[in-house]
Amino acid sequence: MTLSEDARTLWQTATALARAATAVSPPKHPLPPLLFFTDPARTPRPWETAARLPAGAGVVFRHFGAPDAFETGLWLRTATRDAGVRLLVGLDADLAERIEADGVHLPERALSAAYALSGRRPDWLLTGAAHSLETVKGARDLDALVLSPVFPAGGASAVKTALGIEGFKTMAALAPCPVYALGGISPANAETLIGSGACGIAGVDAMQAAFLA
Repeated sequence: MTLSEDARTLWQTATALARAATAVSPPKHPLPPLLFFTDPARTPRPWETAARLPAGAGVVFRHFGAPDAFETGLWLRTATRDAGVRLLVGLDADLAERIEADGVHLPERALSAAYALSGRRPDWLLTGAAHSLETVKGARDLDALVLSPVFPAGGASAVKTALGIEGFKTMAALAPCPVYALGGISPANAETLIGSGACGIAGVDAMQAAFLA
């Protein structure tokens, strides 16, 4: 599959970050360099983007209680399997079991569930959201944290103050596990994350726009 110039920039930056992070501290589970986060309103047909991601990337399926969550999850599972892409489900471990996902992504409010999930499904990849230094330092039993927003972002992060590169570096250095950068990342600014300590990049709109182009 031929990637657009924007998609190549995002993927090449993500893989460079992943290689650097792995060289410093190899993770327990192999981590996707790039994570595409879904959103029912902003990514209504997420399986189309998932099908165009490079092998080795990841999708975090967040359904936020949508009535078609199971059907969408099955579409995503088919698309990700065919593409060689990992699939995580946001918060809903039961749905993750039903669609045979590769793991779960926990919102910040539910990070305490990581201990039980890691014991119940040691084969799963577990990630969690973090928006503060307190959360970063206190995270446990996760394979990786997703720290946001790095840059001014849309969606729920629009009301949060951006960390900036220096703020992200500070938090990443204190994290007990690898850290992804999320929030406002685009092909124009992704390369500024090189040397930040990020293990990869994550996004919603920028990923959809780049990989569907």
